[in-house]
Amino acid sequence: MNLPNKLSLLRIFLVPVFVAAYFLSWEYSRLVASAIFVVATLTDFLDGYIARKNNLVTDLGKLLDPIADKLLVTSALFCVVSQADEKYVVTLAVCSTIIVGRELLISAIRQIGASKGVVIAANVFGKVKTILQDVALPLVVALQCPAFVNLLGTGWPYYAISYATAAIFALATAMTVVSGVIYVVQNKKVFGGDVK
Repeated sequence: MNLPNKLSLLRIFLVPVFVAAYFLSWEYSRLVASAIFVVATLTDFLDGYIARKNNLVTDLGKLLDPIADKLLVTSALFCVVSQADEKYVVTLAVCSTIIVGRELLISAIRQIGASKGVVIAANVFGKVKTILQDVALPLVVALQCPAFVNLLGTGWPYYAISYATAAIFALATAMTVVSGVIYVVQNKKVFGGDVK
């Protein structure tokens, strides 16, 4: 097993570690969970970079990488929605449903494409969406940590980070919709008959 695949497996292993850390009763547990999420997302960038640079792209890697990505993001979304403040739970739940729904849709399109011999590559909008999600989610998790919020206080640092997080999460959701629509439009041929 090559290094990129090992990094994907590490990311999968970090998902239950992230969830466990998130729900620990220790006051700094969600800050630790946020850090674990960041480490996991770094393995995502690393495994892709190493695989492409060293020509280590494998079928196993093509399977593990998207599974690891979707597990991490979906788990984080479930966690933050389950513990969201009453004021934000509806917004977070709607955005999370859009994000997860888009991932299921794209996975289905790729599966249909693969069955017809069509390789559907990621587009730039999908990559931007991923970056925005990977920035927004650890910030949301950190802001659900009372110790971190107390550290920020009630002044401008708290409001600056809160508003920035909300804006990034909103952008991530918007890019989720945009990239999803573009994927469908660009690959609508897979819904037809046999693809040449």
